Amino acid sequence: MNPLKRLGLRRTPVTSLLAAAVLVATGTAAAVPDTTPRASTLGAQAAQSGRYFGTAVAAGKLGDGTYTGILGREFNSVTPENEMKWDATEPSRGSFNFGPADQIVNGATARGQRVRGHTLVWHSQLPGWVSSIRDANTLRGVMNHHITTVMNRYKGRIHSWDVVNEAFADGPSGQLRSSVFRDVLGDGFIEQAFRTARSTDPAAKLCYNDYNIENWNDAKTQGAYRMVRDFKARGVPIDCVGLQAHFGAGGPPASFQTTLSNFAALGVDVQITELDIAQASPTAYANTVRACMNVARCTGITVWGIRDSDSWRSGENPLLFDRNGNKKPAYNAVLTALGGTPAATRRAP
Repeated sequence: MNPLKRLGLRRTPVTSLLAAAVLVATGTAAAVPDTTPRASTLGAQAAQSGRYFGTAVAAGKLGDGTYTGILGREFNSVTPENEMKWDATEPSRGSFNFGPADQIVNGATARGQRVRGHTLVWHSQLPGWVSSIRDANTLRGVMNHHITTVMNRYKGRIHSWDVVNEAFADGPSGQLRSSVFRDVLGDGFIEQAFRTARSTDPAAKLCYNDYNIENWNDAKTQGAYRMVRDFKARGVPIDCVGLQAHFGAGGPPASFQTTLSNFAALGVDVQITELDIAQASPTAYANTVRACMNVARCTGITVWGIRDSDSWRSGENPLLFDRNGNKKPAYNAVLTALGGTPAATRRAP
């Protein structure tokens, strides 16, 4: 799908201008009401500011009517939760399986939703045959072949790709983590992956995605920032940074908006890519969404699952819909932060 176009200033309806003129002419002091239409679903409201609001989708749950009902109603973007990862798409060398990923992409296309591709190069959920490679030329060839094969499968249907996922180490080093890619190919494997991705699908947005890079003062955040700054300075193709935003009950760190702004100032879009918040505090969710809305180049938000029962953190009830598919208070907080108007709550059967 074509990327959503960022909307500029909304035009004031002619009727409102005429009403204002009458009030001025008669000397009546009265405020002109805001007639900007407000949506009652997450995706529709996000689209009014040129953004998307998406969710992670699992192919195995697409037969669940409650799940697909919410998916089709509320979201204008989807991310395959596991179906595009290496162990799912190329479990053995040169043997590709795209069935579950096709199901998600085809469904999203039919619903008019954009798709984020997740993920091409990641040290986890990696088949043993890849992890065991110790020859640099072999691994480089395998990595490039995997990227080009998967991207070509969905060329023209993926809005943005998480090209490399979670490459930086936790802790104070600010350096890349040990992985088969870094250990065999060196730090340059990330640049190689991005250059291969750009040559394969020049129209797709290319993202670096990671967790625990939301606090501006953390060494991991600074390491990712230095990498993006270096890539932009040297012309390495990178279009966006994904901040996963798996938060505890307190929500985002105080510096979250600063982090978004600082990455965006490098000339890349920023996206909140895997949002979930322990216990789903409405305030914490609203603060997260407002931080994105306050940064022009924060182009979209994805929650990592639909109902609490669908979450990888299900014991923490971190999502916007409860296990029965009912909207939680955090849902209304998010819709309001996006600029929308919550509809009357209807309990799911």
